[in-house]
Amino acid sequence: METYTAMRTFADSWGLAGMVLFFVGVIIYTLRPGGKKTAQEAAFIPLKED
Repeated sequence: METYTAMRTFADSWGLAGMVLFFVGVIIYTLRPGGKKTAQEAAFIPLKED
């Protein structure tokens, strides 16, 4: 049971911090300058005819 406690403590502290950093990174990547063009291109993929 000691391994479970150690892993739980790690997940409660550093796991949460890692997920928050990942979330902030995704938001920054999405809102970066030049991201609008990429988002527009991705939005029209289903409407393209091959």
